[in-house]
Parts: sequence; C-alpha cells; structure tokens
Amino acid sequence: MRGTTATIGHVDLNGIGSSPLRKEDWPLLRGEGTFVADFKRPGMVHAFVVRSPFAHARFTRIDSGEVQSAPGVIDVITAADLPDRGRPIPTRMFKDEGANRYLQRPLADGVARYSGEPVAVVIADSRYRAEDAAERLHIDYEPLEVVLDPDEAVAAGAPLLQPETGTNVAGRLELNLGDIEEAFSQADLVVEDEFRIQRHAAVPLETRGLLAEYDQTTETVTVWGAAKIPHVNKKILLHMLGWSDERRVRLVELHVGGGFGARGEFYPEDYLIPLAAIRTGRPVAWAEDREENLRATNHSREQVHRAALALKKDGTFLGLKDSFINNTGAYVRTHGMTVPGLSISMLPGPYRWPAYHGEYRSVVTNKTPAGTYRSPGRFEVNFVRERLVDMAARRLGLDPLEIRRRNLLSKTSFPFDTGTLFDEHPVVYDSGDYELLLEKAMASFDYEGLKRWRHEAPAGGLLRGLGTAYFVEKAGPAEREYARVELNSSGDVLVFTGTASVGQGVETVLAQVCASHLGLPYERVKVVHGDTAIIPEGMGAFGSRASMLGGAAVMQASRELRRRLLDAAAEELEAGPEDLILTSGGVSVAGAPSRAVSLEKLLSAHDGVLKVEDRFVCELLGFPYGVHFAAVEVDPETGSVHVHRYAVAYDIGRVINPTLVQGQIVGGLAQGIGGALLEEFAYDAGGQPLAASFMDYLLPTAEEVPYVEMLITEDAASPLNPLGVKGAGEAGTAGVGAAIANAVSDALGQDIRQLPLNPQRVMELARA
Repeated sequence: MRGTTATIGHVDLNGIGSSPLRKEDWPLLRGEGTFVADFKRPGMVHAFVVRSPFAHARFTRIDSGEVQSAPGVIDVITAADLPDRGRPIPTRMFKDEGANRYLQRPLADGVARYSGEPVAVVIADSRYRAEDAAERLHIDYEPLEVVLDPDEAVAAGAPLLQPETGTNVAGRLELNLGDIEEAFSQADLVVEDEFRIQRHAAVPLETRGLLAEYDQTTETVTVWGAAKIPHVNKKILLHMLGWSDERRVRLVELHVGGGFGARGEFYPEDYLIPLAAIRTGRPVAWAEDREENLRATNHSREQVHRAALALKKDGTFLGLKDSFINNTGAYVRTHGMTVPGLSISMLPGPYRWPAYHGEYRSVVTNKTPAGTYRSPGRFEVNFVRERLVDMAARRLGLDPLEIRRRNLLSKTSFPFDTGTLFDEHPVVYDSGDYELLLEKAMASFDYEGLKRWRHEAPAGGLLRGLGTAYFVEKAGPAEREYARVELNSSGDVLVFTGTASVGQGVETVLAQVCASHLGLPYERVKVVHGDTAIIPEGMGAFGSRASMLGGAAVMQASRELRRRLLDAAAEELEAGPEDLILTSGGVSVAGAPSRAVSLEKLLSAHDGVLKVEDRFVCELLGFPYGVHFAAVEVDPETGSVHVHRYAVAYDIGRVINPTLVQGQIVGGLAQGIGGALLEEFAYDAGGQPLAASFMDYLLPTAEEVPYVEMLITEDAASPLNPLGVKGAGEAGTAGVGAAIANAVSDALGQDIRQLPLNPQRVMELARA
C-alpha cells in the first residue's frame, strides 16, 4: 500500500478505528470470486448488441431475415418488437420535465444519435454466433449532420438532436447570491478566463454484463450482475416492463470489478437482456467487450467554463461568477442533471464569497451519453476555481496558500449554508476547521521545504513547479438506508444492508460498526447485500454514502439488538443490564461468570434468531474536505510531467478503518492522475470515437502514479449521523486536476486552461 496515514482520534479494539483484514478479500484471494462472466445457468444463451456505426443517422428499415436463419440464432429484437416501441429510460433523481424530453429508449427507432447506440439485439447459442449473425443485419442508414462541441450545440443553426424540442439544451439552471455586479465593480483585480475539462470516463476493470432468467411458472425474472443501486434499478426495470408487482423482479449483485459512477446506471441493456430472457424462455447472458465499454458506457467530465474572480489587492475575495456548458452526450440518462447540478452547487468550495453567480446549460451532442464519475462535477469545478485562485495569487505576488488561508471559511461559520442547492436540497456544510487542516498539512508535508526544492536548479533543463488545491466534497446522498441485524443462538451475526459493494470495503466497514456497537467479535459478523429478494429496500452505493447512512443504520440496529438481549438477560439473571457481559456464548454477570445464561435460552422465544431492523434517514449531506499538494518536474522538450511528490490532507470526520481510507485515496488519485495527464475521448469530424481501445485511450500505470503522502484527520465530526463519519471515496480524485495544473503552470510560467496536460499540450505551452 502506498502512502502513510496519520489518524487522529480514538480506536475501538472491537472494530471502529482499527484495520482488520477485509472480509471481501478471502474469496477473491482463493480464486472463488463470482463476476458476471463467471456465472452460468443451465440452457444459457448469449446476446450481442448491434450498435450504430454512425454518430447521427436516419434509418427507415431493419431487415433481419438473413439473421433469423443464421446458425444458432434464437431471436432478433428491434425497436418494432418492443412494447410501445420501448419506453424512455427514466431518470432516478431529478424530476426536470425539460430534461425528460431527451431520455434514451432501449433501441434506436428510426434515428441513431451516437456511434455505439443500440439498434438491435441478436440472441444465439454462443456469443460468437450472435456476433457473426449480426453482420447479416441490413440497415439502410442515411447519415445526418453531427454536432460534437458543446459550444456548437448552442450556436444558431446547429443540428438538433431532438428537432421537436427546438433546442439542444436539455437542462439549465442559474444561481445568484449577493450583488455580483457590485462585487466586481469594487474589485482591484479581476481574473477571467475560459477553462476546458476533457471527456474521459471510469473505465472499470470489469466491463458491464448481465445474466437474466425468466421463470414461466411464477412469471418472475431474475437478473444477476446488478451493481451500485440494485433496488433502484429494480424499480426502473419494473416500470420498463410495465409490471406492478415488485415480487416479479429480483436483482442480484455478484462481485463487482469496479464502479466509480459508471457501473450501475440503468442502461438500455438492463432492459433488453431481461426482455430477451422473457421472449426466449432461456437464460440470456451478455457482457461488453472493451471496445463496447469505451463507446457505450457513460463518459463524463466534458465541460467548458467561462469564469471570473473579483478580489481586493490584499487577496480578499469579493465575487465569483461562472457560466458553463456541460456536454451530456446524445441523451439524458438516469443520472439526470446530477453532474452540472453538483458543479454549480459546489463551485464556491471552502471560501467566503460575498457574491456568487453560477449558470449552466447541459447540452446534447452526437457523443456517447455522459454521466457520473468519481467526484462528479467537483473534479471539474475544483480545477476551474483553484486555477483562478492561483492565477490571482501570481498576479498579486501572494503565496498560493496564503491567499487561500485569508479567504477560508472560519471554524465558527459551521454549519454553513452556502446558499446553493443540489436536487432541491440546501447545500449546508455540516462541520469543518479548514484553516486548521491547512496548517497541519503545511507542517506535515514540509511546505517550506517544498518551496526550497522548487527554487533549486534541476539538471537536464527540467522545470520545477508546486501546485495545491483546496476542496470540499459531498457525501451521503439519497437520504435513507436500511439495515437488519440478526443474532442466532450460535453467536453468529448477520447484517443485511441496502448499500451495495463495488469494491470499497462495505462488508468490512459495516462488520466493524456492528461489532463495535453489538459487542461481539468482528470475526462472527457476516454482511449480506445486493439481493432484492432478501433485502426489502436500499439506495445502494454511490456518492460516498455507505458509511454515513448504511453505517448509521447498522449502528442503530446493533445497539437496539444489544439492548433487547441484555434486558432479557437482566430479567433472567436478576441483575442490571449495565452489569452484564455479552459474549458469543451468552450473557454473564460481571465478576460472577457462573451467573450466566446461554444465547440459546435467551433466543428461544425468538425461534433461535433475534432480529432488529433500522432505517436511518438524513436529508442533509455531509461535507468532508481536503488539500492536495503536487510537486512536479516538467521536461519542456518532451512534454513529460513527472510527479516528484504528491500529498493529500483530508478530514473525514471520523475514521472507521484507516487502511480502507488510505486505499480509497490512493485509488482515487490514480484515476485523477489519468484525468489530469492522459485520458481523453477524442472524436473525428464525423463523430467517430478515436479512442476505442487501450492503444488510444491512455490509462496511468505504476510509472505515472506517484507515492502518496497522507494526513487523515478527525477534527470535524459530522453532526448529521451518530457515527460522526463523512465519505472517503472521492477525496483522492477531487483535487488532482487542479493541483497538477497549478504545479505545471508554476513550472512553465504559463496559465493552464485545459486538461489533460498530455505531452503535446505541455510542449505547446512550453513553446509559448
């Protein structure tokens, strides 16, 4: 594991604050993991999704006659075969009627709007035969004019993806706080520029896949391979199938090879594969190859910002304004306006702003639909805001950290209402001590020593630079989570949770929470998740919510179960509950172990199992915060950027498992490095993706990902949940683009306005 963690706070030897071995790892280390491509059912057949080769094209006819007669083919599905020709796939969070005009149907019906859009499904006795047969499908495409750049999408005369709407703007929002015109009129300095964040994506190790099976006797369908939000996707699938009885659909989560936002959205295939199983009466399996994944799974990030910062000559911030365009691709998918909504609500960051104006337009273009990706909307605006701050510091001759310190929200400001909204909920920072974290980070990472290093003359013509980025994250969306804790007479504990596992360690963390508050060993706790047949409800895993909401529900259920058990034992032993000791064998009186009662006897009135349910509800979000430091060496001749040192300071409220927090930051940093230096989905003029394999879509390797120094603090516990925790999943990603850009800008003496900082772009800046 890279990096070192300094954790401040108490350690509960029963669970919270320690780092026991992860429960998730044992089946994986033994080679017993079950990913969707590993899962088989008797009589299983395979689906191949036929995708449009054009970014924008009209077609009037699909001739599947030759496909139907091809060897091994069982069925061919087109839009004409779907009930109502396919219902639009709804959003899961936003109720924006305007955006709902741009929803995607499962199969293109007469018009394809991006290269890779599903137009048909072929089912055969093998994937190979299905793919071969698909080549016999005859579709008369008539190419149409494309629009790709978000600026072009809003220009007069731009091709319209949905002509009946009269616009390519799928969503729009404007926020005004304070008197922005007055703020700018009083400024001694205005820093104004355009910033572009490129389109890139999650690219999980495991591509999307599903296996669906229909039981004709019970008229139920089971889908294996669900990820992130099984219960939410179950409701969407019921809607798409036109079924009202929730018992008719079961979603089961298997092992998941990475989520990061992209996995778990409801895609066309999440309806098409169950429908194929219903039509054929056979289990139907489907899995993306990597080319499909890069063309068809959600992209993210692409935004264009015109932003300005007004301030006094002493560095005091007066106002911030930003108008940006978000490229959501060809359709609005289930995330709705999540990404631009988070961008506009989180742009103010950790600073005091007397005035703020924000406006976004989310536009449709002939690119792959875009959605959420680790730190969605915040990676983007952290780059914009923190670049503006560094540009202002340079022009005023101030140290970049000093200008930040002067404008940070004070400790006495919390809870702090930013005045912005996300999904109609007020953005209220729950707790924080931003200046304290900055001071600790500067000392821990030897900021003065870094500045001395910066001014030393390196060999070989290299240029050195320092960059930093301060950010506020959000955690704990979707308001509620379910938990059930069961204790049997053998002393074994089952925890059922509505959260999901996408590799983040949810089984380990929730077992630690349960062990700490129930008072039984961590080793005796098993966590069950991701099966809608045995867990009645749940909101899943996204937005760093599992510990805040799922953990709180498990904590409360565990406490209540312990209370009930000790109350029953107190009556049996004629002692006060506070004088009793709970073990895996039973309950005894402290100091008198012979006075004891077995679990078997205590649970006899409950058929051998005591069960407690809990639903934790919290309408407000939690807001962890942190600082990234980057020290880089830039070769102006080759454009290479070498990260000499990288450090992250982060206040998480309360740490449940230090090693897991460390791992989350390291993994997030690797993805942030990719976004800062390498990854980009480029398209040619006709809308064809130019990065449809790993030959062209460049991911960071061990060579590019630096050693990470870490400082994890617990100075601002969240008052919103009984554990005091905040999210850990997105801290490693949130500030990377900003910190690296600031460091490269410092090295080159040039203002960075665009990501990624690939060699070609760096060389162009160096020449300038």
